[in-house]
Amino acid sequence: MEKREKKTVDNGMIFGLRPIQEALKAGKTFDKLFVQKDLTGDLLKELITELKDNRVIFTKVPFEKLNRLTRKNHQGVVGFISPIEFASIDNIIDRCFATGKNPLILVLDRITDVRNFGAIVRTAECAGVDAVVVPAYGAAQISSDAMKTSAGGLNYVPICRAFNLPQALLTIQQSGINLVACTEKTDKTIYQAELKDPLAIIMGSEEDGISKEILEMANQKAKIPINGRIASLNVSTSAGVIIYEALRQRS
Repeated sequence: MEKREKKTVDNGMIFGLRPIQEALKAGKTFDKLFVQKDLTGDLLKELITELKDNRVIFTKVPFEKLNRLTRKNHQGVVGFISPIEFASIDNIIDRCFATGKNPLILVLDRITDVRNFGAIVRTAECAGVDAVVVPAYGAAQISSDAMKTSAGGLNYVPICRAFNLPQALLTIQQSGINLVACTEKTDKTIYQAELKDPLAIIMGSEEDGISKEILEMANQKAKIPINGRIASLNVSTSAGVIIYEALRQRS
């Protein structure tokens, strides 16, 4: 029984109540953690307390969801160890201004496709983006697939996880950084937008773009011109286009 609990798989998955507790004690960072709904027991209560004390994000899900992740004896809890350590956006901003750097930050609002995420991080690293901000919930898993697609970019670009993305954006804004939403819901193109100043570029989800709340927070909205018959670009391509337009303006 004990041996079965300690098994993990290549994608960073770990499961079982004791193995999750041991990972916490070892200081491991969880990218995703799923706990079965309506699960009871003293050991689970102990684990939940430890998760909350360590500010570890977890999501309660049906038993069927966990069984889709693994058919092994998960005991109602499955986690994925992050291959990276998350950074603080406040520290990144402070460091940029302290060293006289003009900040360029990328914010991903609910980008869920792992390969899109990895490709975006690869572009961000090549362009010298200072940080990528992602929400704690509703974001792509930072897995071995993401690491591979980023061509190692995840080893170099600071990834900042926001428990409350609108609040994180407000903090960024109050630091003197303009929020620019890349969206088709405007007449202004990225070539007309002002991208020279301290900047946080916001990219929206593959399905419905930038959420309304976040779109309303933006200092500017800018679109990528589309002249062909297909209505939109892939989000990873769009991110590359606007990032390099910002670099062009700054040079």
